[in-house]
Amino acid sequence: QVQLVESGGGLVQPGGSLRLSCAASGIVFSLYDMGWYRQAPGKQRELVGAITSGGTTNYADPVKGRFTISRDNAKNTVYLQMNSLKPEDTAVYYCNADRRLLGQVQVEYWGQGTQVTVSP
Repeated sequence: QVQLVESGGGLVQPGGSLRLSCAASGIVFSLYDMGWYRQAPGKQRELVGAITSGGTTNYADPVKGRFTISRDNAKNTVYLQMNSLKPEDTAVYYCNADRRLLGQVQVEYWGQGTQVTVSP
């Protein structure tokens, strides 16, 4: 069975930092592109950023310069470092893994999510 388990969420003040982790099992982690998504109450799920199996990263405009994605293939874990947090970052954050062939997704997995709340 495949599992993606997020951790590290919590309550933080504006301007603070958090680091989220996503531990994967049941897949050959190094072959997968990994992504972070978030969903705020009453809003659609949106991409936060991603890191490919080759280590290339990309970020959504609202988090550029504040968030950083990294991966440790030896630990089967992807991280989301969040700095300078704002109230609008409040959401449930989800981890995603996908395997691509010629740019096309072949298989996709999701974690259960972890709550991040940024409040004055």
